[in-house]
Amino acid sequence: MTPSRLEGRKVLFIGGTGVISSACARRAVELGADLHVLNRGVSAVRPVPDGVTLITADVHDTDRMRAVVKRHEFDVVVNFLNFTADHIARDVDLFGGRTGQYVFISSAATYERPAGQLPLEESAPLRNPHSAYARNKIACEELLAEAHRERQLPVTVVRPSHTYDRTAVPFDGGWTAVERMRRGQEVLVHGDGTSLWTLTHHTDFAVGFTGLLGHPEALGETFHITGDEVLSWDQIYRAVAAAAGVDEPRLVHVPSHAIAAADQRWGEDLLGDKAHSMTFDNTKVRRLVPGFTTSVPFSRGAREIVTWYDADPARRVVDARFDALMDVLIDAHRPGRS
Repeated sequence: MTPSRLEGRKVLFIGGTGVISSACARRAVELGADLHVLNRGVSAVRPVPDGVTLITADVHDTDRMRAVVKRHEFDVVVNFLNFTADHIARDVDLFGGRTGQYVFISSAATYERPAGQLPLEESAPLRNPHSAYARNKIACEELLAEAHRERQLPVTVVRPSHTYDRTAVPFDGGWTAVERMRRGQEVLVHGDGTSLWTLTHHTDFAVGFTGLLGHPEALGETFHITGDEVLSWDQIYRAVAAAAGVDEPRLVHVPSHAIAAADQRWGEDLLGDKAHSMTFDNTKVRRLVPGFTTSVPFSRGAREIVTWYDADPARRVVDARFDALMDVLIDAHRPGRS
């Protein structure tokens, strides 16, 4: 068996207990990394795996971060918690000259919507006027490109799309839509339900991601890492319904612009992301990580989600405001209504 590139490598994850980072932490440990995880130590949902060195600190406490960094040099640093250019400027200062690879978690939300051509390659234009989150990520990427060019910071940029684990219902409003399905109520689906979407199980993402860590050909490069399974939103709702024991969910289609007019935050999430078909060409990451593939289809992932929520009634929270808003929008757009 070929030794892992991470075997014995000293790796720092800032974060480490989120949807994406928790699976990456487990995979890194399996591959033999000497993994250090820096966070506030408050997560019980996704505890860090055995064998990890924990560093308790608030990533936004720059003095504490500087004191920690002074004691170490890492082969790889991954910050899962950077969202603005200010965060990046801090990290360039902290880790410049102190790591062999700095990995930034960007987002596929940065790609222009609607896409000019599908499936998307990494060279596609970055532009998303509907999403402040995406614009901030673009600014981060631009600052890192400058740091790589001017200061030789060994940067790798990764753009996940919709990555989920058992805790993450893929709908706005969380569990609300699933509960409505089980009650036999109508459920709102944005648009006409036919736009295409890509859902990636976090364990699949972790395979592609950890394969880039310590890889010399990943330096100065950008990769999106997504699943290969493509589903329409109607198919996604029906997969969750089936997992929840609902044979025929009552789906009602509502234009995304109508949703945005009723709720700005929900509308931003749709118009800046989910309302548009998004599929991805994973040739680039697969060239460096040939073993990367979709091993968890969403039908199985949906069962994991429902099983986790059903295990504890306290998890099955219905958002009352969102529930009521869905009723209003469905009533206004129900088929046959003049």
